[in-house]
Amino acid sequence: MKSVRIDAGGMHYTPLNQAIRKAVADGADEITIDHVMGQRFIADGLKGNISLVINGVPGGDLCMFMSGPTCTVYGNCDHASGNTMDSGTIIIHGSTGDAVAHSMRGGKIFVRDNIGYRGGIHMKQYDNKRPILVVGGISRAFLGEYMAGGTILVLGLKNRFPVNERGVGSGIHGGEIILRGEIADENLGVGTKKTVLDEEGMQGIIPLIREFCGYFGIDPAPLEKDRYIRIAPASSRPFANKYTWE
Repeated sequence: MKSVRIDAGGMHYTPLNQAIRKAVADGADEITIDHVMGQRFIADGLKGNISLVINGVPGGDLCMFMSGPTCTVYGNCDHASGNTMDSGTIIIHGSTGDAVAHSMRGGKIFVRDNIGYRGGIHMKQYDNKRPILVVGGISRAFLGEYMAGGTILVLGLKNRFPVNERGVGSGIHGGEIILRGEIADENLGVGTKKTVLDEEGMQGIIPLIREFCGYFGIDPAPLEKDRYIRIAPASSRPFANKYTWE
């Protein structure tokens, strides 16, 4: 394996991303980037079996269009991490901003702490590609808005209400949002239905819980015994009554 270390201190995002691409072109499969502070578009479009470690706070659109690599961030992230991501894994040892997993179509994102507004907006799936977003803390409003596929799991490790704001699943027409704990009915968005997650559903999320806990050094056993709520589409056309037909 070939390892490369890049010091991003004071570097503009364009030469930083050029340095990452050059390292990959030269055969590097382990890349560590130090002193990251707000640089955008890191690892966008990156492909292959590559391990990327970021020490610092990456800017917007981290790993956009990424296909294959594993990106581990030791710090917080800005908005739209995993935007339209195709495959691979993002592991964030901190929180991330608005629109994480925007239009994500494959792969997994694990966030140790909290996410901002509109997490998982427009997530989608096709055939055997099913995107996953797992959040250890809480989400802000409009989680899973217009969601068309995949799974969002919010564990709310320190909160009874992992989402305590409005619009959860607004316009959802595919996929599922699973919450550990409770959610007030008034915080559900248009077109949702809420049920208690059954045993079959629990078996589906236990591997995700264990993977999440493995990354962040958490005991999964108590989480596997808790009560979860599943939010799913009430229909495939949540806004059908708002269309105009001639």
